[in-house]
Amino acid sequence: MTSILIKRLWQIFGIGLLLFFSIILITSFGWLGKLPDINELENPSTKLASEIYSEDGKIIGKIYSQEDRTNININDLPKYMIYALVATEDARFYKHSGIDFRSLFRAVIFLGKKGGGSTITQQLAKNMFHPERRNYIQRMLQKIKEWIIATALEKRYTKDEIILMYFNTVPWENSYGIKSASKKFFNKETKDLKVEEAAVLVAMLKASAIYHPVNHPDRAVNRRNTVLNQMTKYGYINKEERDSLKNLDLVLDYQLTTHNKGLATYFREYLRNYLADWCEKKGYNMYNDGLKIYTTINSKMQKYAEEVVAEHMANLQKQFFEETKKLKSEPWRSEEEVWRVDKDYIPKHMKRTARYIYLKNKFGGREDSINFYMNRKVHMTIFSWNGDRDTLMSPLDSLKYSKQILHTGFMSMEPHTGFIKAWVGGINLRHFQYDHVNKTATRQVGSTFKPIVYARALDDDKIEPCEMVPTGPVTLELEDGQTWTPANSGKAPAPEVTLYTGLKLSLNTVTARVMKRLGPRSPFAVRDISDKLGIDTRKFMPYPSICLGTMDVSVFEMVGAYSAFANDGEWTEPIFITRIEDKNGNILEEFFPRQVEAMRPQTAYVMLKMLEKVVDGGTGSRLRRYVTVPVAAKTGTTQNNSDGWFMAITPDLVSGCWVGAEDRQVHFRSMALGQGASTALPIVGMFMKKIYNDEKLKISKEGFKKPDTEIIVPLDCNTAEPKTPTEYIEGIDF
Repeated sequence: MTSILIKRLWQIFGIGLLLFFSIILITSFGWLGKLPDINELENPSTKLASEIYSEDGKIIGKIYSQEDRTNININDLPKYMIYALVATEDARFYKHSGIDFRSLFRAVIFLGKKGGGSTITQQLAKNMFHPERRNYIQRMLQKIKEWIIATALEKRYTKDEIILMYFNTVPWENSYGIKSASKKFFNKETKDLKVEEAAVLVAMLKASAIYHPVNHPDRAVNRRNTVLNQMTKYGYINKEERDSLKNLDLVLDYQLTTHNKGLATYFREYLRNYLADWCEKKGYNMYNDGLKIYTTINSKMQKYAEEVVAEHMANLQKQFFEETKKLKSEPWRSEEEVWRVDKDYIPKHMKRTARYIYLKNKFGGREDSINFYMNRKVHMTIFSWNGDRDTLMSPLDSLKYSKQILHTGFMSMEPHTGFIKAWVGGINLRHFQYDHVNKTATRQVGSTFKPIVYARALDDDKIEPCEMVPTGPVTLELEDGQTWTPANSGKAPAPEVTLYTGLKLSLNTVTARVMKRLGPRSPFAVRDISDKLGIDTRKFMPYPSICLGTMDVSVFEMVGAYSAFANDGEWTEPIFITRIEDKNGNILEEFFPRQVEAMRPQTAYVMLKMLEKVVDGGTGSRLRRYVTVPVAAKTGTTQNNSDGWFMAITPDLVSGCWVGAEDRQVHFRSMALGQGASTALPIVGMFMKKIYNDEKLKISKEGFKKPDTEIIVPLDCNTAEPKTPTEYIEGIDF
């Protein structure tokens, strides 16, 4: 009886074994679902995030849809990272061929309570080729497929290659690959991780949500110590090292990078839109193809620019709120009568909001119902310079609040190469998506346009810097027979001044006389040089008043235009990408700036000497609070303080800044607070101070070099300069 029972058991075992291997065989043929073919195994494809690099080699951002995945090379993977993984996940990794039967039987007998049966190779197979299955039958079938794939992987790859592929595919939250995880949790390159940091990341592999070091630090430390114990158990570190490492505190540098956070957010968004068109034309996917985009942005300069914008704009916003409170009236003013509050301003803008449109459709235009909900307080998060603020506020009050927020755009570039070094398009991308730097973000440019008028007149030999001109009224005739007579914003210092002083003090009547020298078609002459300087002249109206900057121009265009003064009169197109590579490092395209001869080298140099006086005793004198190096500059303030500008030129960098509210009707009442010398100049000044203090950036402190050509225009005036009125030194420059 016993022998028959044993025989039966062997028969059952044999049938089961035969059935088991039959299922494996059938699965290997793909009859129970497609398996990856040889090409997929030898060339596994994964979705790779595109990386954005600064000119100094820093990753300043990534472009991905759902998975932040970046690959790493085996040389950048520390040995102790490998040891931690093997000791914790698969101690016999180097002894098996993809399946560890001892671990498998242990997992079956103890139902996984003493460890799982999956090897690192099996986990890799699941990460690369199999989605997660939910029901039991699907999970069992998947496990068989993992065995088959794991065996195939072991035949085609070395152990080190398998380890590398594993680290490149395993997820930490939505960060895929050890490179992304290292950056996210410790803000380090993987090769720079310490042993205890590597242990934290390996510890998370058991369950990243449960052992998340930010959300559950105590659990993370306990699990880290388990990893260190395993490393000691298998001889990778000794007990003394383990005990020392276990006593260390958990130290993180958590970088939650999203499209709205991190360095150069506005620039990255502009770049993403540019790449969308580029990829469509070239046939690439910027979210999955792992492109490497090398930009001209300098990470240090960008960081400094963002720091000074935050510091100054926070103070400026405080001043604006204080002025509004002091005047006890709303800050939105009539464009014609600046002293009068525009009572229609908020109702007009309210009707443009998505909330109002939704309520209008819902209630069929019934104003009482719409007004009830527009004035009803709801929970919302609003922007503040002390951090996002959760509050109860009505949609109408929220609109009033947001319309009072001041904005800015700042850009700095190398005049000779066209490389954009810093780009700050606004104050907070999450709350305010509009980029105030790019070409389409135009605002009235004011007096910062005057040097372009002077440059054209110099280039045509119509004026000389030392020439004396009247400061009194001047009348220009229009083509239709009408006349235009501009006025100065303040009292002129004397009946006559040199053109040096006229530009230095930004006298409107002097600029108008320069415009008049260009002849009856002066607007077209100015438009011609503006076009050569990269400014979109389609928006220019052919009126002499353009000499005072009545047209709208972007920060991008103005910085590019001013670069010609520092580049011997040659305009160099601002560029922001040097090259794009594929995931394997093959160059897909290189980028070079366009260059146009906009003016003679002599003209450019003379303009620099004239603009230097703006800083030394003119409307830009406040810049000397920040730097003492030679600088050529120009301030700008438009009517009613709606727009504040400041442009600065040095031999190595041209920087420009605009400051203002979303709408021109919202502005400072006080000229002392609202002029460009108060709103925009400090951002440029603080930026320059930081970059000059950073000796590693090697920004030249030398003056402007004379061009090789002879300067035939007199630059040293014998005429005694009149004393500059205080209001001009303070920056009045309408």
